[in-house]
Amino acid sequence: MKKASLALSLLALSTTGAWAQSSVTLYGIVDAAVRMTTNAGATAATNGKSIKTLQPGGMSQSRLGINVTEDMGGGLKAIANLEHRLMSDTGTATAADFWRQSWVGLQSNDFGRITLGRQYNILFDIYTSTYPSFRYSPYIEAYKPEIGMSLTARQDNMVKYLVESGGLRGEIQVSAGEGSAAGGKSMGGLLRYAQGEFAVGGAILQLKDGGGKKVTATTFGGNYTSGPLYLTASWARNKFQTGFSAPTNGALAASIVGALNAASALAEHRDMWSVGATYQLDAQWNLGAHYWHAKQNGTIAAGDGKGDFFAVVADYAFSKRTDAYLEFDHTKIGGNLTLANGARKRSGFMMGVRHRF
Repeated sequence: MKKASLALSLLALSTTGAWAQSSVTLYGIVDAAVRMTTNAGATAATNGKSIKTLQPGGMSQSRLGINVTEDMGGGLKAIANLEHRLMSDTGTATAADFWRQSWVGLQSNDFGRITLGRQYNILFDIYTSTYPSFRYSPYIEAYKPEIGMSLTARQDNMVKYLVESGGLRGEIQVSAGEGSAAGGKSMGGLLRYAQGEFAVGGAILQLKDGGGKKVTATTFGGNYTSGPLYLTASWARNKFQTGFSAPTNGALAASIVGALNAASALAEHRDMWSVGATYQLDAQWNLGAHYWHAKQNGTIAAGDGKGDFFAVVADYAFSKRTDAYLEFDHTKIGGNLTLANGARKRSGFMMGVRHRF
């Protein structure tokens, strides 16, 4: 009897080991660049001053992450992710939220994937999966007007469901405000279709502030890839309900040019159109260029204005994991808007190295 019990116990242990296969993967990016920015003085008296910095993430924000997968059999997996963003120049965290992503979920071959926690929103997903600005990098970390339209790119307290069939992908997200004074309640969906050389898609997301006022973000676009050539185009709109007060309704393209004059802080709506191209010269060299045009209508005339943004990048791959890049960008603000220091134009020059593991 004892021998039979021992045999059954050993069989159970061996069966469990075969049934649940777990893996933990450590990944990351370390990116740093030397950057010079013109017209970057803090005040009107110094707005012509150029500033030189060691940029802690030129093409990509430096990060360290952990992916967890457990194969539970029958096409079902448990998945989880923790990702920390860091400043490569100082070794400090980029923001108060130490974990920029922190989610857990289940993935099924038949029913799709559901994830719960702090994660990228559907606007960020559609931009980076369907019409990224550059073929070799979805956006330039140090200069990213398109990400400024994505309602902070992440949401807390989120439940997201993703399902794919052939070239069709759908996503929905819901996040709870949980009584926060800053709000954060959201709801939205994404639809994407990719076939051969083409990919098209769009998304809509509504976010509420602490007072229940809404901002609605809509975007659509696509890309075309043929051999070494990559072309992309997109449109986006952020429409704000009167009285919306969350930090999302900051200045036009504030994520790349800094705060604009105070009159721009409350927009009624913003639109952005963009076109770009990347050409792979050979196995190591990629050349890319992108242009964005944004227009803002304010709640008062003083908030009306526009912005033109342009960037070119030459990227050289030493290997599959390490590359170096040269980048130039230019910003021009018009209408009733200016930069916080009174300037209307700004240029940036950047040279950096990026390693992925």
